[in-house]
Amino acid sequence: MSKPRQVKKAPTVPALNESSTPLLDSIDSPDDLKKLSREQLPRLAQELRDEIVRIAAPGGLHLASSLGATDLIVALHYVLNSPRDRILFDVGHQAYAHKFLTGRKGQMGTIKKEGGLSGFTKVSESPHDAITVGHASTSLANALGMATARDALGQDYRVAAVIGDGALTGGMALAALNTIGDSGRKMLIVLNDNEMSISENVGAMSKFMRTLQVQRWFQEGEGASKKAISALSKPLSDLMSRAKSSTRHFFDPASINPFAAMGVRYVGPVDGHNIAELVYLIERLNELDGPTILHVVTRKGKGLTYAEEDPIKWHGPSRFDPATGQSIRATSLPTEGELPRQSWSAVFGDAVTELSRLDPRLFVITPAMREGSGLVGYSRAHPNRYLDVGIAEDVAVTAAAGMALQGLKPVVAIYSTFLQRAYDQVLHDVAIENLGVIFAIDRGGVVGADGATHNGVFDLSFMRNIPNVRIGLPRSGLELRGMLKEAMRIGGPVAIRYPRGETLTPPANSWPDLEWGTWERLRASEEGDVVILAGGKALEYAEQAIHDLPGVGLVNARFVKPLDTAMLRELAGQARALITVEDNTVVGGFGSAVLEQLSAWGIATPVRVLGIPDEFQEHASVERVHARSGIDAQAIRTVLAELGVDVPLGV
Repeated sequence: MSKPRQVKKAPTVPALNESSTPLLDSIDSPDDLKKLSREQLPRLAQELRDEIVRIAAPGGLHLASSLGATDLIVALHYVLNSPRDRILFDVGHQAYAHKFLTGRKGQMGTIKKEGGLSGFTKVSESPHDAITVGHASTSLANALGMATARDALGQDYRVAAVIGDGALTGGMALAALNTIGDSGRKMLIVLNDNEMSISENVGAMSKFMRTLQVQRWFQEGEGASKKAISALSKPLSDLMSRAKSSTRHFFDPASINPFAAMGVRYVGPVDGHNIAELVYLIERLNELDGPTILHVVTRKGKGLTYAEEDPIKWHGPSRFDPATGQSIRATSLPTEGELPRQSWSAVFGDAVTELSRLDPRLFVITPAMREGSGLVGYSRAHPNRYLDVGIAEDVAVTAAAGMALQGLKPVVAIYSTFLQRAYDQVLHDVAIENLGVIFAIDRGGVVGADGATHNGVFDLSFMRNIPNVRIGLPRSGLELRGMLKEAMRIGGPVAIRYPRGETLTPPANSWPDLEWGTWERLRASEEGDVVILAGGKALEYAEQAIHDLPGVGLVNARFVKPLDTAMLRELAGQARALITVEDNTVVGGFGSAVLEQLSAWGIATPVRVLGIPDEFQEHASVERVHARSGIDAQAIRTVLAELGVDVPLGV
């Protein structure tokens, strides 16, 4: 007798008129969320994760961090009453579920697009966004300020700050925590422990979090805490006594709980994906006076297998297929003779890896940006000459000063937007003694979708006003290599600033000779011509603008400090006007330097300064921001026409 034929069932799919996110569809505000039963919350969290993956698939969004924080965000909004209660997210890139639940689900597809939602929390975007943020380690100080204001004004709203274990490495967070404990003000601090920031977390606090959970004494104590939590009918006082018992020996039996030493109550660790447990704890802990840390353990990339397995890759992925995790790249045939290109970060990483073989004193430092700064290869090739200080930019700069004082040649690889956080250290710890620290400033200029918190358009201005600092703007990867080699030779504080994006791949072991402070004539000029002075990214626009125009000179002004005063004096003496173009604010940047120098000489040659206007630039593509700022090729042609250059109309 033959076996009956097995009929393969078709996969279950929603009917055309059936929503795949029925719970999320019913929610337009946190008030709607509270209408759900507790049993429905895990399903809602899964719908949120599905939607986060959907909107992230076209690329450019923060994925793994938002997936990991979804259950926690559902629990927080289920208990707290936003916007009256203040929920603060450190960095803010993990808050996509928060945006979905606070009236913005219809706009989620616009995140990081021009005119759309920010990729971070933003006060002007929604009353539910407690702080505008894009940098780490700020939430606790903000929470302290809000709790202080609440108490001073006699109000009674609740304050809850969500901070990752990576952000807790920042000195600002630790300093705020110390003051919070001393103040005794009521607030909830949710320590979202996922072992990750962007790169792997480093430092003593991160190691402590890891070793804490494998100690036998802690495992026994944690078991006692979980039993107490599961007994929901027991009094809160019983729960707290058990929690205190489980954490009495926080590091080990002979050590002191550092949070308790700061005056902050500690509860945890608990499963950050068990919503019922989170809801129960948040409800009870909000009844207590004073500050409390709730330590939750989450998994970055939760619910998406490939993101869980490689959270660094999936922190901010490019376009991908949600079903498979395969990257989807634009397919275009290479142009005949087209030269290979790579990211500026990769060019820098290759260069310092090669340079370190030539000079054993070279040492690279990063504040938790190994992948972004192109240093994976270097860290593997030279692990004993590499230091990741975590999210502590001030420590990176001052540690470099200490190295320079003792004979090393440190290179601080740092994004422009993050170098802002170490301005005092550059000035006080490096520049005063003219120490040989090289600042490799990545993402200099407009960066696009990350917007106002990440645009690196202030570094030329805030570095230029510090004595002893030299500043270079390479136009190519090859020129970047030459500047690195020259910076190693001349000593003193040197900043080399390069943009986000790609450049031609320079040959390996190529080190062009550059004399610091010398410009390069790319197109000769004659008496009465207009001359454009531009460096870095802005130089590309200038080249595009004048390709068909006679009577316009062009200079690669690759050094902002010092200026090439010999060439500038010569050009100013013969040109009818100068145009400076920079991917930096017009306030105090390259154009200002040129004007200051001409003023000192008493030379009245007209100068048109093109740059980023004195206002914060909201997120849009780099090209759009440059166009609306008036520094792209068309804007330059418009200014040339105003100065009397014969510019063909409509071109």
